[in-house]
Amino acid sequence: MEIQSIEPEQISQHEYWMRRAIEEALKAEAIGEVPIGAIVVHQNEIIGRGYNLRETSLDSTAHAEMIAIREASEHLQAWRLLDCTLYVTLEPCPMCAGAIVQSRVPTVVYGTTDPKAGCAGTLMNLLQEPRFNHRAEVIEGVLQEECASMLTKFFRRLRGKA
Repeated sequence: MEIQSIEPEQISQHEYWMRRAIEEALKAEAIGEVPIGAIVVHQNEIIGRGYNLRETSLDSTAHAEMIAIREASEHLQAWRLLDCTLYVTLEPCPMCAGAIVQSRVPTVVYGTTDPKAGCAGTLMNLLQEPRFNHRAEVIEGVLQEECASMLTKFFRRLRGKA
């Protein structure tokens, strides 16, 4: 398996769902959290939503993907998120990539790369590690400029306040 670029006919579908993930990221930003959002889609319906809550909850595991995965599992009453797609504005970190593998999410679509912690191809690729018993299809760069810009502006504002 390799990381894929999106096909033209998939653009509108992936952009639609990524915009929903961006809406989640904006919720995080509104409360002073790093603007990262995620959704889990199953049969054309959002069954899990999450946004970064690390500072608010004082919980290092309160990443957008973790929250969305938990909500989706509760919705399906199953730990396996088969036939689901996870959309996230930022490339998953090692913890989130591990949770994605463990929950058997078959497809991950992300907006922008994470040069400091990205584990869907940037620093390493845990989502497609051949030694694991599950690998996910990875689609990168959906609404990349919007996702990257949201983070850049947030950190610029944060540095300006310091």
